[in-house]
This record gives sequence, C-alpha cells and structure tokens, in this order.
Amino acid sequence: MENIIQIDFSEEMKNSYRDYAMSVIIARALPDVRDGLKPVQRRILYAMSELGLAPDRPHRKSARIVGDTMGKYHPHGDSSIYDALVHMTEEYSLSIPLVDGHGNFGSIDGDGAAAMRYTEARLSLGAKTMLDNLDKDLVEFIPNFDESEKEPSVLPAILPNLLINGTTGIAVGMATNIPPHNPSEVIDGVIAYMDRPSISIEKLMEYIPAPDFPTGGIIVNQSDIPNIYRTGEGKLKIRGKVNIEKGDAGRENIVISEIPYTVAGNKSKLVENLATLMKDRVFDEIYDVRDESSKEGIRIVIEVKKDRNITNLLNGLYKKTSLEDTYSVNLLAVKEQQPITFNLKSLIEEFVLFQEELYTKEYTHLLQKAKQRLEIVNGLIRATDLIDLIIEILRGSTSIKQAKACLMHGDITDINFKSKASSKTAQTLDFTERQADAILSMQLSKLIGLEVLKLHEEGDSLAENIQKYEIILSNKKELYKVIKSRLREYKKLFAAPRKTLLTNTKNESYVEEVKEEELYILIDRFGYTKKLDATTYGRTSETTKAEHSFTISMKNTDKLCVFTTEGNMYQVKGMNLPKCRAKDKGTLIHSLCKLEREEVLAYFSFEELFDSMLLFTTKNGFIKLVSGAEFETNRSVIASTKLEQGDKIVSITQLSANDILADDRKVIILTKDGLSLGFQLNEVSQLKRSSRGVKAITLTGEDYVVFGTALSPDTETFIYNDISYNAKKVKNRRRCAKGQKTDLSVK
Repeated sequence: MENIIQIDFSEEMKNSYRDYAMSVIIARALPDVRDGLKPVQRRILYAMSELGLAPDRPHRKSARIVGDTMGKYHPHGDSSIYDALVHMTEEYSLSIPLVDGHGNFGSIDGDGAAAMRYTEARLSLGAKTMLDNLDKDLVEFIPNFDESEKEPSVLPAILPNLLINGTTGIAVGMATNIPPHNPSEVIDGVIAYMDRPSISIEKLMEYIPAPDFPTGGIIVNQSDIPNIYRTGEGKLKIRGKVNIEKGDAGRENIVISEIPYTVAGNKSKLVENLATLMKDRVFDEIYDVRDESSKEGIRIVIEVKKDRNITNLLNGLYKKTSLEDTYSVNLLAVKEQQPITFNLKSLIEEFVLFQEELYTKEYTHLLQKAKQRLEIVNGLIRATDLIDLIIEILRGSTSIKQAKACLMHGDITDINFKSKASSKTAQTLDFTERQADAILSMQLSKLIGLEVLKLHEEGDSLAENIQKYEIILSNKKELYKVIKSRLREYKKLFAAPRKTLLTNTKNESYVEEVKEEELYILIDRFGYTKKLDATTYGRTSETTKAEHSFTISMKNTDKLCVFTTEGNMYQVKGMNLPKCRAKDKGTLIHSLCKLEREEVLAYFSFEELFDSMLLFTTKNGFIKLVSGAEFETNRSVIASTKLEQGDKIVSITQLSANDILADDRKVIILTKDGLSLGFQLNEVSQLKRSSRGVKAITLTGEDYVVFGTALSPDTETFIYNDISYNAKKVKNRRRCAKGQKTDLSVK
C-alpha cells in the first residue's frame, strides 16, 4: 500500500506559489547585477560562443543558435529564445548590441523579425567583452537542466553592461526597468568610483548625468534625476525631438527627428495615432501627417494649417500622444539569489567588486601559467648544458619511463653509460616532472644557438611577468590600474556622443483651436445620437426629424449635457459626438458618456443651460431651482443634485430668466395615485446644485411623485407620458399640503 501524506491545501498552494515566484524572479525575469544579463540572454551568448560565432567569423542560422540554446541550456520554448536573440540585435534598444544580426530582424517601426530559419547571427564586439577569458576559470560553471552539460552561472563581463544597455523584466510581484546609459559616461563614472570609493551620488552624476537613450529624445524633468539615482525608483518624462520647418503654400511643418525611447519598436503606432487625431479633428490645426523616415534617420512630418499657433499644438501633442511619454525607472537586479533595488552608486560598486574578483582570478591564472612555463624554460636551458649526458641516458635506456626516472630522480638502474663519469653525473639529476616531459619531447633544433638564446630571453620575460603579476595581486591600487586601463581601451572602442538632451520643462496646457460651426444633435427614443451640420440638417426631411425624440441646436465648441434620473450630469464635447448622415443610426449615448444603467431624463447644450434655470422635481416630492451656471465644469460627470436613499429625479424643467421673474408662472406636480398640486413658481427656493431641495408635497402610503413642471397662466394643457392633462383643473394649494384627487385628463 502506498504511503499517503496528508497536507493542508492552502499551505501547499502557498509553498508551491512561492517556489514558482522565486523561479520566475531568479531564473527568468530579472538580470544578474554582475553581468546585467537575464538567464536566457546569458545562455544564448554562451551557446553562440560554443558554436564559434566570433565577430570575425561568418554568421550562422538563427535556428541553429536557438536549437542549441534550447536543447542544451534553456528548455523554455524556441519563441522566447528567438525574441531575446532579436532584442540583443536592436540598435534602437541597446547602447551596445550584443548580437550582430544578418537579415530581417525587424525595425523601429514595429515590424517583426523574419522567422528564425531566414535570419543569421553572430556575436558582436560588445559580446566579446562579456565572453573574454571564459576559458580561464574566472566564473563558476554549473550543471544545466538535465546535468548533461555545463554552463556559466555568470559571464566574465568586463563592461558595466547593466547600466550601459539597461533591461526590462516583469517577475511575480516585482519588475525591473533599468534605462540604458552612454558607455563613455558609465566608464568614466566607474573609474571615478575606483579613484574615490567614498564618492557621493551627486559627484557621480558629474560623470553620469542621466540615462542616454539610443533613440535620443529629451528628458524634460532633469531635476527629478538625482532622487531617482538615490532611491533607485522614479519616473522620467521623455519627449521626442522636434524642429519647425517652412512648408508648402505658406504652411509650417513640425518635423519629429527623434522619438521617445518608450516608442522604439512601435514608431508606426505613433504615426497612426497622429493621423487618427487629425482625421477625427481632435487637432483641427493639423493639415497632414507623413512618415518620411529612411535609413538616414527618423523624419515624421506634421503639416500645420496657416496662421495656427504651433507652440499650442505641440503642447496638445505632448499631452494626447506618445510624443511625450513616461519611463518608470526601477533599478532592480539579482544579487546572491536575492532581488534588490540598487541606487546608482551601489550598482557601480557591485560591478567593481565583480571586476576585482575577475581580475584577481585572471592574474592568478596568468601567474600560475607563467610559473609553470618558467619551470619548463629553466629545465630546457639546463638541459642544453647537459645535452651530451641526456643523449647518453636516452641511448642507454630501454624505455621512456626508465629515462624519465633517471632525469627526475637520478635512477640509473639498467641504463648503459659509456663511462663511469657519465653514470656518476646522471645520479645527480633532479629535473621536475614537467621539465623531464619537456626534455623528452624537445626537438634537436632547439640546440641551435639562436634557439637557446630565445629560451634565455623567454625566461627573463617570464620572470619579469611573474614579478608584475605578484605586484598586481598583492596591491589593490595596481589591480585597479589594470582594470582602469582596460576600461579606457573599451571606452575608445565604444565611444559615442550623448544622444538624449536634458532640460526642465513645465507642461503647458493646450487651448483647443476650433473653427465654430452650427450643429444639430438628433437623439431617438432609444438614445442613439448623431451630429449633423447645419447644411445637412436643412436638407433632412421632416419625417426623419420627427423620428427623433430630442433635437438640440449647439455649436461644435459647446458641450452636450446629459441629465439622468440617478442625479448625475454627463458631458460630451460637441467635437467628440459622431458626425453622421441623416439616415445613419448613430451611436448610443450610453457609450459616449460611459453610462452604466442610468436612465437619461433630459438633454441640454451647455451654452443654453448656462443662461437658464432648472427646476428639479424628485420622486419623494422635493423641489428646487438651480442656476445653470452651477453646472460649469471640466469634468466629464458631476452630481446634478443630492438625493435621499431610494429617491430619484422625475422631471427637469428648463426656465429662462424672464420665467423666474414672472409672478404668474405656476408649478404643477402629479403623483402615482392621481393627486395633483399647484402653486406659484416664486414660492420655489433657488438652491445650490449640491442641495437636496425643499418638500413640495405631502405623500401618504406608497404614493410618489411622477411628474413636475412649470407652466405659464395661459397654458391650458400639458403632456405627461403621452397623455394630455388639463392645467386649469389643478387648484392652487400651499406647498407641503396634500394633493387634490381629480381627473385631469383631457377627454
């Protein structure tokens, strides 16, 4: 019988999820702070190194690289590996690309790479700095997923790749977003730290002032950068770089020559967005949008109509398009299997500590090899002085083992010598094993005088190198000199001017420049809404007009105000309403206002509403007058009145200033049970939008108000729910009195 272990389900889920989360964090999503690579990137580069794809070797099919990487080191799917390979070729994403791609690897527009069977790749010069000296035991090699191969746990990177190229990764419950930097600036910053480890972040920023994006652009919140570098978190606002040029027909052009880094790899979406905003007349100032980009660089042209404010238009583009975007910085990386948020100085410190470890191992390795070689060279030099004896030993021996024993230990057993003197001298030999092996494999050509001289010169050189290596290993300052010297060499190799400009710019508001025109808004009983210009409306038949429950005349610069029974007012800009033909169905008002299940009660244009008063009547019998000016707001939705629990608005009547001043205008209220109540309009209080109102009628039982309106004294009938009622039959009563039970319907 099998052993059954009973465990708590929630505890098992907790443990399993924690293990999964840590696996994603450490083994997939986040970079190592030392080489700045995610595991998949490191494995791709190592697999390419194993395939011999050096920068000076021919390209190899990407499918072969992906296959080797997946089969040997990264069994997580070929598409994820190929995506990572493609990313490492992108000059618009990395300051120093790590892979040299050949073929269609996509573009900054957002075009995808061709299938891996069509493209080829090899390591770049940048990758060489990550893989040099991999054969010198500088880093630990660990078993792969099935223990059939060995792979490096980290690459011996001799450039601060994490800061230079940056990275992006989303793990479980955390994410990293490290921006790329200028290689020359980063190297200068590292050298400055090595010269003075106590240097402050502010002083480091004299060398590394800010990120430097491969796409250029402008960082417009430079003052926030010191805090980002201190805390490791923050937001950068990036703008594209624009120029103003003269265009055709007296127009001026806005030319975008650099785009924000966040749009890199998706430039076409920015162009499409600009074209859509022009088409929908969100920016009426735009005449045309063209993408004239080529291999020489980015060039997006926005033609502006004559006599328009270009500065104002730019403010609008920054606000409503990705021409200005936000880059969220999070300097998160893995150190000793733990995710840690670093600051600028601690990232450099970790890199320098890693370099100390690498260079110490490298020079220990070089010292050991130099000593071993010097041992052999000294043995060969000594052997040339005893060459006659050595030849006699070799001729008198019956095996290499016998001759080797004589050279190492002076063992002359069973060796025939020509003289006793030779036998006696042979007994004094004490060559080391390496020296003995070198002597036994030495060619006779080494006995030439010139070759012997070369051995002496090599011995002197090795002794000098050994002394140098020992000084470097015993003195940290000397070790730093070597590190800095190599960094300066790579600075010359990868030097590039800064591309991203730094400024402090405040966001200016955009003032819409719209040419005024008369509009007619038609809304049917289901809420389908459409916008017609004055010409189209004039040509529309009376039958078509009659099919609509509401017709509102307004300007395109005005706003449509939508009141609901739940006590809310929604606003839609006239220019955002759908322009249609007379026979088109239109768009549901609920979609335009993002209404949930609220019932629409009334529609007004804001200009008309602003100069009028609204009479609110609620289900529970509350009434009030509110000035239209109370509803002036930039928000898309506000509360139109205060309602009690279970109450709702049953009617809204629009009144002019003259209506309010008149003493003879009458308010009529109807209830569900057929009660009616009338009183003078001047008895109704004018209150704030946020007030509840005053009680207008006393209700009994389950009765409630269904309608309320204000009529002039000469009005004989009014309509409610498609039924005509006789206004003359409603007797005037004092407010809060009970209603009059009467039949008001017109026979």
